[in-house]
Amino acid sequence: MKLQQIRKKYIGDRTFYRRVLFIAVPIIIQNAITNFVGLLDNIMVGQVGTDQMNGVAIVNQLLFVFNLCVWGAVSGAGIFTAQYYGKGDHEGVRNTFRAKLVLTSLVAVIGLTLFLTRGGWLITQFLHETDGIGNAERTLGYGTSYLYVMLIGLFPFVITSAYANTLRDVGETVLPMKAGIAAVAVNVILNYILIFGHFGAPRLGVVGAAAATVVSRFVEMTIVVVWTQLHKEKHPFIVGAFSTLRIPAQLMRQILMKGTPLAINEGLWALGVTMLNQNYSLRGLSVIAALNISSTISNLFSVVYLAMGDAIAIIVGQLLGAQKMEEAKDTDRKMICFSVLCCFIIGLTMSLFRNLFPAIYKTEPQVRSLAADFILIASVMMPFYAFLHACYFTLRTGGKTIVTFLFDSVFMWVLAVPCAYVLTHFTALPIIALYAVVQGLDLIKCAVGFIFVKKGVWLQNIVREI
Repeated sequence: MKLQQIRKKYIGDRTFYRRVLFIAVPIIIQNAITNFVGLLDNIMVGQVGTDQMNGVAIVNQLLFVFNLCVWGAVSGAGIFTAQYYGKGDHEGVRNTFRAKLVLTSLVAVIGLTLFLTRGGWLITQFLHETDGIGNAERTLGYGTSYLYVMLIGLFPFVITSAYANTLRDVGETVLPMKAGIAAVAVNVILNYILIFGHFGAPRLGVVGAAAATVVSRFVEMTIVVVWTQLHKEKHPFIVGAFSTLRIPAQLMRQILMKGTPLAINEGLWALGVTMLNQNYSLRGLSVIAALNISSTISNLFSVVYLAMGDAIAIIVGQLLGAQKMEEAKDTDRKMICFSVLCCFIIGLTMSLFRNLFPAIYKTEPQVRSLAADFILIASVMMPFYAFLHACYFTLRTGGKTIVTFLFDSVFMWVLAVPCAYVLTHFTALPIIALYAVVQGLDLIKCAVGFIFVKKGVWLQNIVREI
């Protein structure tokens, strides 16, 4: 294939990249700010002590499962939102918005019940004192205190998710970004005041960190809800959205058929990640602390490929809804290539500065060294993560949620989790080598994702007959 043909097939023109960046950049900015604040939170809590940092890290790992279940619930209906919008059907968008509110509220009720009844037990599953670093009893106390305050923010989080996801699906990415920026600004300020007791406030430590997060979630929810209600002419889906919660039975069946595998997939995948970390924790509390540092840094650098996944869902989803199949295929291919290239550069940057990031934390040298090694592994895998994420969103956008379930969760529970379990329980393999082996399994998923995307099984309009 000639160079010019390769360029035409895999590289877009200026108009293409302007369109992609118009969608992706606000999402990148919002996620980057959110994750940067997460980094600051981590550092501030880390200044209080390793036990406090471990307690917060474990609870955030549990809440990560809840957050992805919410994301799965809104994303299942979001498949239809993007295609309805591409079709020009505002009533369809309105009904999917209602479905998101109902489904996320159900997830919130289940999550709240589980955390209130079994929260302490879940935290103890990560507490293993095998390396002389940290105290399990103190870590449990800090984690439990942090969790109970964080539960207050579950419902504003799910409401914001339903609104923001719908706004993004119809191409409005700037407002969620602004709301996120305002929320994280509030979070940072209150963290500084409440964790350390500045300006006459009590020194609350991890409880202060949780309180700051909860307040910021109410701020974000208020901005998103009020702005949307005041801009009904721009977003007509909100007009009459609460006149009834009735959703057409056929649409709800389709959402459940397509969305349930997606929601279950997100929950099982997040639970799988949590189980991996639980297995890693058998090597000691220093591993939990190091993984907390490295994952916080990795999340900050992952915002590009995460945003590109959202951009694929929006742009390609709208093209599928408009029956522009060839354009959707061409656009998707170029967006995948763009995401991988960006993350190759990002991974290189991470590897160069891997020792600098852990040095910011006030913790033991052993923890810093482990964190730097974890960051190096993540930096090498970054382009592969980008490719996997783009493939996942491509398949999901075309409604192939059963395929994504097999591609994601089944792989996690059939291969990754058993591999980590065997290596941690029955071998003396050092944690860095163990972690590298488990993360390297994603290369198999890359091959599978490439085959599915190339075959074009995702090229379908799923709202035409509804």
